[in-house]
Amino acid sequence: MFICAGDTGFRLEFGPRVAQIWRMLELIQIPWSPFCIVQRRLLEAAGAKFKVVNLLRSLDRNLIWKLTAERYHAVPIVKDGAKVIYESGDDTQDIARYLDAKLGLQLFPEELEGQQFILWRYFEHEVEGVGFRLNDIHYREFVAKDEWVFFVRHKERKFGAGCIEQWRANQKDLLAQWVAKLRPAEQMLAHAPYLLGDRVRFVDFNLFGMVENFLFSGHFKLPQSLPHLRRWHAEMKTVKVGPGRAA
Repeated sequence: MFICAGDTGFRLEFGPRVAQIWRMLELIQIPWSPFCIVQRRLLEAAGAKFKVVNLLRSLDRNLIWKLTAERYHAVPIVKDGAKVIYESGDDTQDIARYLDAKLGLQLFPEELEGQQFILWRYFEHEVEGVGFRLNDIHYREFVAKDEWVFFVRHKERKFGAGCIEQWRANQKDLLAQWVAKLRPAEQMLAHAPYLLGDRVRFVDFNLFGMVENFLFSGHFKLPQSLPHLRRWHAEMKTVKVGPGRAA
C-alpha cells in the first residue's frame, strides 16, 4: 500500500521512456538517517532528478506534519507533485516501492519478496540498532549546538537517561557487535556481487543506508575483516539502476 496524502492511491501509465520523470521529486530527510540514505542513494542510482529538503531543527518536522495532512511525523517522505508518500507501518517499504514503480527499477521482483522481507527486517532492526548508537555518540559534530538538548532528550526518552554516555563507554563492545551483525551479509557477498545474486536489489540499498549511517560521523571505517562487504560498499556508491543502466 502506498500512502499518499491528499490521494486515495496512484496510477502510473508508462510510455516508451519508462524512466522519465514528469515532475521533480522532493526527498524530505535528515541527512544522517539510515532510512533517508536508502532513498537518497536509490534516487541517485536511478539518475532521477530530485530535490533534497533537509530537516535540521526540531521544528522543521512541522513541514512533514503539514504535507501529510497531520498523519505522519517521521522521515523520510517523498513529494511527487501533489502526492506525498510515506510509510504505512514499521516494516513497510512504501516509498521504495513507489519509486521502483515510477522509475522502472525492478528492485522488488516477486520471486524475491520473501527473502527481501527477511533481510530488510534484519538490517533495519539488528544492524541499524547497533550502528546508529555508534554514530550518535558523535552527535555534537553534526547536530546544531542549539539542537543538542532536543537530540539528547529524544534519545533519553526512548533509551533511558545517560544512554549516549553509556554507548560511548561501551563503544568497543558495540563495534564488535556491529561486525558480528554484518557477518551474514559478508558470507552472502563472498559468493555473489550483490546480496541476492548478480543484480542489485532493494536490500542492497537498504543495507547501504544502514552502513552509511554508521560511517556518517567519519570516526569509523569498514573493518578489514569484512573484505566482501568493503568491495560491495564501494560499488554501491556508484551503481546505476533502471532501464538502460547496468545493474
